[in-house]
Amino acid sequence: MTKKALIFWGGWEGHEPEACSKVVEDMLRAEGFDTRREEGTAVLGEDGLGQYDLIVPVMTQAQVGKDELANLLAAIEAGTGLGGFHGGMGDTFRADPAYQFMVGGQWVAHPGNILDYRIEITRPEDPLVEGIGDFDYRSEQYYLHVDPGIEVLATTTFSGEHAPWTKGTVMPVVWKHRYGQARVFYSALGHVASEFEVPQMKEILRRGLLWAAR
Repeated sequence: MTKKALIFWGGWEGHEPEACSKVVEDMLRAEGFDTRREEGTAVLGEDGLGQYDLIVPVMTQAQVGKDELANLLAAIEAGTGLGGFHGGMGDTFRADPAYQFMVGGQWVAHPGNILDYRIEITRPEDPLVEGIGDFDYRSEQYYLHVDPGIEVLATTTFSGEHAPWTKGTVMPVVWKHRYGQARVFYSALGHVASEFEVPQMKEILRRGLLWAAR
């Protein structure tokens, strides 16, 4: 049976949500998914949200209706997978702690903005990151408030150059966890669409979305 994925996009234009959502759609279609891509949050209020095997938010700093959010939470808790990246999932509905509880974390800062940093794989035996290895990356280095219950697959360490009090802080970059019956996957990498040209970033996200899908 063909798996179905819903991608909803919008919010802050700096994250190129439309372009990124198209990249994700192409990625999932290449894996045989039947995809639906919609701008805005109205789609979250529709009946039958649970028909999707995977939902991918690509939306930063947005607001969501109370009923729309409740419908999304119910669908995920019942088994629809959730997967995404960077602010498109980690800073989607910043006014809604219930959403952040489901994601497993929330963006709060990126000291120094665009810079070079190192990604360290913490569970090299996990299929989502197996064979990828540590790698250098240039983007925003996300500082997140995270759920201690998540299963961390990759981290980065802050130098403290741009926020001295963060020196030596080891921050999760890629994680997975469960929410109700669902699998939830998140990667902090992917500030703009061109970052999908980094093979490690794209492959980790591809594997993560496939894993999250019911």
